[in-house]
Amino acid sequence: METFKDLVKFLLKNKKWWLIPVVLVLLCLGVLIIFSSGSAIAPFIYTIF
Repeated sequence: METFKDLVKFLLKNKKWWLIPVVLVLLCLGVLIIFSSGSAIAPFIYTIF
């Protein structure tokens, strides 16, 4: 969690507003892969990539 806090501080301090959507998309994809890895949807998720 500390890494995420540091990333947010960096983005706000250096005014890297364009990186916020990139970080959010990567975070959502990571959560989707983690939570669907044990389910029946996993083969469909992995075919996207």
